Amino acid sequence: MSTNKKSSKTVTVEQIYSPVRRPAEQRATLIGLGLNKLHRTSTLEDTPSVRGMIAKVQHLVRVVDEA
Repeated sequence: MSTNKKSSKTVTVEQIYSPVRRPAEQRATLIGLGLNKLHRTSTLEDTPSVRGMIAKVQHLVRVVDEA
């Protein structure tokens, strides 16, 4: 069994709120998602870890596209 499968599924997220006055952990999660300014988008591989990160900052981002 190979664990190096190519996943063609992606998810695009956009930052819609500022992380000001939020815990440092949430700021770090946004940076991990490739977001650090308002209205910036990032297209990421749709994995459980990425979904968990999105769930952690769901009040600061919105999912634009799931392909």
